[in-house]
Amino acid sequence: MKARYIRTSTLHQNEARQLAKQHPDEILYIDKISGATPFAERPEAQKLLEAIKAGKINFLSVSSIDRMGRSTLDVLQTIDHLTKAGITLRVDNLGLESLVNGRENPTFKLICSVLANISEMERATLRERQLEGINEAKKRGAYRGREKGTTDSPEEVLAKHKEVVKFLRMKKSLRDTASRAGVSLGTVQKVRKVLESKVA
Repeated sequence: MKARYIRTSTLHQNEARQLAKQHPDEILYIDKISGATPFAERPEAQKLLEAIKAGKINFLSVSSIDRMGRSTLDVLQTIDHLTKAGITLRVDNLGLESLVNGRENPTFKLICSVLANISEMERATLRERQLEGINEAKKRGAYRGREKGTTDSPEEVLAKHKEVVKFLRMKKSLRDTASRAGVSLGTVQKVRKVLESKVA
């Protein structure tokens, strides 16, 4: 059976581009989560790995290698895991597959390693630029971030994270809620504490 893995960083990003080459016989696994989250810790990726372990999947497609993750080490470990499981991984925008006639494709691994490194560097550069922008805004007195030592009131926390509140009230797990709401696990834990304190 064939599968397709899709990842967007937030709930609001559109996955249409990644669905462009989807085939009708593919099972879809869609995560709305940061590429920094290890592959094996993502809700839908975990379901995919379970299906692979159960022998239900033998071919996996992704639109580009950065959908697998933004950490070179994690991407390469995931590719190795798939290879050892006998899974052929196809990267659409490269037109390459990890296995050719059942044997590992060295060209695939080399190119994916390079691209994963570039993806990781892009993420680091983006974070660096964000910090530079915040520092420049602070110098100009234009930064509106929260001052050190201040905290949101319980009402402000709940108002700011309505999606998190909704999924927690639906009895979703912490990790599932974080994935669905596109926030960190720490944020979900903070919102849960506020909800629990209100019940108490």
